[in-house]
Amino acid sequence: MAVNINTVYTTVLYILNKEQRGYITPAEFNSLAVQVQDEIFQAYFPDGNQLNRKNQTNAENDTEFFNMFKDASYKLYPFESDQAFTYDAGNLGFAYTGAKTLFKLGEIISTYTSTVPNTASVTQLASKKDYTEITKSKLTKPSNSYPLCYTTNGVVAPATTSQLIIKVSPKPDSLSVNCIFSPTAPSWKFNVGGLGQYVFSATTAVSNASIDFELDISEQTNLIINILKYCGIIIRDPEIVQAASQQAQQVEINEKS
Repeated sequence: MAVNINTVYTTVLYILNKEQRGYITPAEFNSLAVQVQDEIFQAYFPDGNQLNRKNQTNAENDTEFFNMFKDASYKLYPFESDQAFTYDAGNLGFAYTGAKTLFKLGEIISTYTSTVPNTASVTQLASKKDYTEITKSKLTKPSNSYPLCYTTNGVVAPATTSQLIIKVSPKPDSLSVNCIFSPTAPSWKFNVGGLGQYVFSATTAVSNASIDFELDISEQTNLIINILKYCGIIIRDPEIVQAASQQAQQVEINEKS
């Protein structure tokens, strides 16, 4: 379940206004919301590594609903998806042509249907240097059962910006990649009311619809606290920065202890 952006914004405004600390505009809030969501999202990966070390040493609690490594993995599920990459003859490689932003590549599967027998093989990802050395050797040359790939950049029409290209040897008939995508930027949108006030435009609105945070509902408190931290910087109130920073630190300690 995602975090409702209106709930976060109204809570932030309530906390700021309760002590007459100031006001944060929708444009300022949206910028902070994108920044904080990205910080929390990117922290999942080093946090996951840290928790996985506890798993490896049998120090992790494996009780149902209390395994922190599984909880961290669960938070990434909305951003994980198997995607078919499309072959681009101009770049001699496979490209993702969807609208989302790629963040990480997971398991890569090359499928060969034009040969006998048909095979679907896990593809090893290597650096360009290692790829060149391995493919040159007769002993280590990639095969349909053990394909090899590397990543580079290229422009795929009709796009005009560079994007990720996966080059595979031998060339498969299709390529599927388990990907992690970056979260969509949240946005609190509004319509102007009869008195000139901002009226929240729901995420279900036909036009000018708001965009909720894509993070799990358990991150709502972290979002509010960290946005407040940046709000304190904007309105130059060190007390807010200090209080929010201390609370964020305490939440992080509780989550990792």
